[in-house]
Amino acid sequence: MTDLFKRWLEPQAWKRDGDDDPVIGLGATGDFDDMHLFAPCGAWEDDQFRLYYCGSSGDVSGRVFRLGHAASHDGIHFRKHLQGPVYEVGDDAHSVLTPAILRQDKGQIVRENDCLRMWYSSTDFPGRTGRHTIHDMTSADGLTWNTASAAQLEDAYAPSVLKVGDSYRLWYTDVSREPWSVRHAVSDDGCHWTVTPDPVLVLDQAWEHGRLFYPYVLQPAHDLFVMWYGSYQSADPHKTALGIAVSRDGIAWEKSEHNPVFGPDPLRAWESHYTTSQSIQQLPNGSWRMWYASRPAPPFQHKYFAIGTASWEGPGS
Repeated sequence: MTDLFKRWLEPQAWKRDGDDDPVIGLGATGDFDDMHLFAPCGAWEDDQFRLYYCGSSGDVSGRVFRLGHAASHDGIHFRKHLQGPVYEVGDDAHSVLTPAILRQDKGQIVRENDCLRMWYSSTDFPGRTGRHTIHDMTSADGLTWNTASAAQLEDAYAPSVLKVGDSYRLWYTDVSREPWSVRHAVSDDGCHWTVTPDPVLVLDQAWEHGRLFYPYVLQPAHDLFVMWYGSYQSADPHKTALGIAVSRDGIAWEKSEHNPVFGPDPLRAWESHYTTSQSIQQLPNGSWRMWYASRPAPPFQHKYFAIGTASWEGPGS
């Protein structure tokens, strides 16, 4: 194992940025995101940050998420798009969940035909079908999106997509059975996927409880893939945290013995119990930035509550 692999398996000193407030909170009463918001997808492009997120109104059982957008110059202080959501399924039943922009290497955006390409998962929470599917769509300006594709994968949640050479690599949460696990797939076009037969990440560390979810994969070096993933915590199943794993090929993974590497902050009421559905990117100055969703303490009137951010200097040399 190379020194680079070892460094990525060490503890990660993520530092929360900004004031004690989230970078994005619930919208005003009547807004599309006035009750729930989560799954930030942050990206740096053209000297600004974009942050896509999923927002919903209504109670927990009737929630329908739409895609929100916010912009920032520093990745900490964001301005929401004034016209409201930038995409919705439109049937008042199916949600837009866990957006993932096509990336490469350390999180850089990959444009195709000068367009952003985004995958998301969808389900019908009001209908309680339990069916989760993955779709993709494109946009030239990041605000106006074409109609999404038909379902590409079933029982699939929280996609993370990398362009590796001429191939598309996908990691996602398999929700077909309990406990949830992480799977991998590969494609020549980003539409038709060949799924690796067995899960690539399963519950097997003492801190993990119930489910694995929200895999987020980057490729910091040619022969190194890094995955941040979430799980409920065995010490308190109401709380989640993030673990880290590394791989040479994106299929066989080694988890860090120092997991979890990032978790809730009990001193911040808005993120005292939940810090997952994350996205991460290396910035031009070499540091890394994470955006993550949060929950306050039960009862969970707001299924998801706010979005925070943290930075890290990286694994060192």
